[in-house]
Amino acid sequence: MTPLDRALELIASRSAHFFEEWKELVAIPSISTDPAHATDVERAAGWLADRLASYGAARSEVVPTSGHPLVWAEFPAGEADAPTLLVYGHYDVQPADPLELWESDPFVPTERDGRLYARGASDMKAQVMATMLAVRAAAEAGALPVTVRFLLEGEEEIGSPSLARAIEAQPGRFQADVCLNPDTGMIDPRTPSIRYGLRGLAYFELTVTGPERDLHSGSFGGTVHNPAQALAELVAGMHDASGRITLPGFYDRVRTIDTAERERLARVPVTDEDIRALTGVPSLWGEPDFTVVERIGARPTLEINGIWGGYTGPGAKTVIPAQAHAKISTRLVPDQRPAEVRGQLEAYLTAHASHGIRWRLTELAGGDPFICDPDSPAHRALGAALREVWGAEPVLARIGGSVPVAADLERLLGIPSVLTGFALPDDQIHSPNESQHIASWYRGIEAVVRFLYGYAQAVRPGSGGT
Repeated sequence: MTPLDRALELIASRSAHFFEEWKELVAIPSISTDPAHATDVERAAGWLADRLASYGAARSEVVPTSGHPLVWAEFPAGEADAPTLLVYGHYDVQPADPLELWESDPFVPTERDGRLYARGASDMKAQVMATMLAVRAAAEAGALPVTVRFLLEGEEEIGSPSLARAIEAQPGRFQADVCLNPDTGMIDPRTPSIRYGLRGLAYFELTVTGPERDLHSGSFGGTVHNPAQALAELVAGMHDASGRITLPGFYDRVRTIDTAERERLARVPVTDEDIRALTGVPSLWGEPDFTVVERIGARPTLEINGIWGGYTGPGAKTVIPAQAHAKISTRLVPDQRPAEVRGQLEAYLTAHASHGIRWRLTELAGGDPFICDPDSPAHRALGAALREVWGAEPVLARIGGSVPVAADLERLLGIPSVLTGFALPDDQIHSPNESQHIASWYRGIEAVVRFLYGYAQAVRPGSGGT
């Protein structure tokens, strides 16, 4: 029996135990954006470091940062010249609000209809545990074919503000030949996916101020520019009728989608009808010259994530509010940069804000876009592993979300990333009733094990113990 066979046998024999450990992690409310949960974030970090040590890590540590801590661990390979794999993940989660829309407690993991329901069950504690358990099985099956280092952060959901500085401070901890990042997902339960591009992020809060206090709308209406109306006018003008963003210079650095990539993206099995069914909208919206797959992964966006101001309680209160606010996110593609987008948004506001109001723009988060070669040895090894487990050809696609660490690792340490994951489009991540498809999770563990041995053989033929 080969080490790979022994590792797969261990996974099969311990599936129930693995499931219970996954539930333990999910039950910790590690909400990074809420200071009230800072101790829960620390508790999750400690739980992970302890588990990695118990799984056989030679070293496993909670690493302080200027914000929430990192978890770092190392599993040495059996041979000194084996390649090194860095596994990235995040253990923080989004808030569970609105709580009344959950069918079960968001931090009491609940199994229903083949899924595990809880905040973070999919994003991304399922993916973190899949990689940890895969490495555990491979380590117990014999000498590891690759050195594996873990980098698990507690701030991804708030834009990873401390991560780059932590990597720069101790680069040797995180050096590797490639990073396996399972923070993306699958097209559907039958179709594994490898993502070769991520959009970047520039996230802002815009505050519009008018009068020094709320005013009686009967006494002052028609004489004072209402900040809520002024904000609505500004927001509405950020797109034209075709869905293009109107910030000056916004598209200047957007990389063109060439013919070869358009052909690759055309093979992604996602249609307009799929998106309508998934979202419940009557029709889609956006740039008419691009397909829905291109708009999701290869085109930049500007979205209003929240807007508020004035009286929003029950009944009537006739006021002109002193302030109105909006949360605005932009998703960026190569070669856009968050700092440049901030300047473009400020230029738009300067040109279009009325003289009767003042505005303030606060940057809340940012990260660069990422794109890589989908034909590298790591990508080929991962493709073979996914194909073996799912019996289907993996789809190569770009993803619309942002994972800042991929660009950070490439920029700071020259480490390329291979991106995958076992979450599904209907997992409702960031929404009430988030869940993870359990069968896909188990398959994910097996796929990571196969990748460990396959990658070792891809870069050192004759190694890997398969």
